[in-house]
Amino acid sequence: MNLRRFVRGIACSGLAAAFALTLSPLQASAADAAAGKTIYTTNCVSCHGESGKGDGPVGAALTPKPRDLSAGDFKFDTDKDGKAGTDADLAGVIKGGAAAYGGSPLMAPWPMLSDEDVANIVAHIRTLKQ
Repeated sequence: MNLRRFVRGIACSGLAAAFALTLSPLQASAADAAAGKTIYTTNCVSCHGESGKGDGPVGAALTPKPRDLSAGDFKFDTDKDGKAGTDADLAGVIKGGAAAYGGSPLMAPWPMLSDEDVANIVAHIRTLKQ
């Protein structure tokens, strides 16, 4: 009986250790809004504007106008989890473009951005909400 408990304890602690190892990279790569602002400034400001209101110099000439990111109102559920506008949804639109989800083809896809860069951009976008 004691041997069984010992073996179970080792198995459970092994599973716990494996689970902890899978979480560690996620926790270590928390999104960085400051880094996201740098990428946003380089790639997104021309359409969405400095404060995210959709009033960038290029955005002023577009129809439809770019989304006002400062409103914090996002309509796509790219991961189909029943909740529109989650971080995963914003990342989906950034990577795949809005047209892939029924939105404007003017929001081009940015597949060349790394997942870390996209997460950082999303973190910055979250800071724009007024």
